[in-house]
Amino acid sequence: MAKTSMPHSGHNRHLCYLNNLGFQISNPKQYKDLVRNARFLCKICGRVAASPRNLCKPVAL
Repeated sequence: MAKTSMPHSGHNRHLCYLNNLGFQISNPKQYKDLVRNARFLCKICGRVAASPRNLCKPVAL
């Protein structure tokens, strides 16, 4: 099996990556914790998160 590389450091904890894995379905409570009281928006995908570390290109809301 080929090793999958991440497009940038920390991408494995970004919401776009987690959504592609189905994290929001398999871990709904943890996903809600990531987005509850969102203060940041991703300039790439438009998702929102409480912490900028969970987005590729975060900007403050």
